[in-house]
Amino acid sequence: MIKNILPALVLGLTAVASAALPAAPVHAEDQKPEQIHIRGSIVSYSGSALKVKTREGETVDVTLADGWKLASVANAAITDIKPGDFVGIASLPSADGGDGALEVLIFPPAMKGAGEGSYGWDLKPNSSMTNATVADAVKGVDGRTVTVSYHGKEKKIAIPDGTPVVTIAPATNDDLIPGAVVFIPAEKAASGPLAHQVLVGKNGVVPPM
Repeated sequence: MIKNILPALVLGLTAVASAALPAAPVHAEDQKPEQIHIRGSIVSYSGSALKVKTREGETVDVTLADGWKLASVANAAITDIKPGDFVGIASLPSADGGDGALEVLIFPPAMKGAGEGSYGWDLKPNSSMTNATVADAVKGVDGRTVTVSYHGKEKKIAIPDGTPVVTIAPATNDDLIPGAVVFIPAEKAASGPLAHQVLVGKNGVVPPM
């Protein structure tokens, strides 16, 4: 199951990263669809249609593309973060300089390099997402500080105790029940959001990104 999940998630994360980077001039027919993130809880699911009540209170109808993939997230621990791991960290600038993590996703080894880079993110105002390799991880009094590297650059991010830390886990369509929390990277289409992958919360763990 997880092998089937990975290619679609890699594609989605890479597309999100690409959308956040400055684009070179292209012909209109070459432009990629605008990427949007849907966070909320499932109202209903049937076939290729997923109705979601977003965190903003709006109800949206998401069309699931042919061959769409599904995954969930499982709890991990801050102590699971090791040098060499590939992680996705949403963070905010901190008052004393540097960044403070809002959440951490530890990618499975097969997804190393997915969407590598640091770019704007919409989890909170002024937040960013950094997909990078852990260079070192140092435990301190108030949590852990990691140095991550991407494209020859380095960034230090503090991870306070209590920060959600998760990894990718399998899921089935039976997990798409009313009330389940989802994170959906989707394309903006004329008929509404079009999704190639869905992350769903299960066993009390919700997608924190």
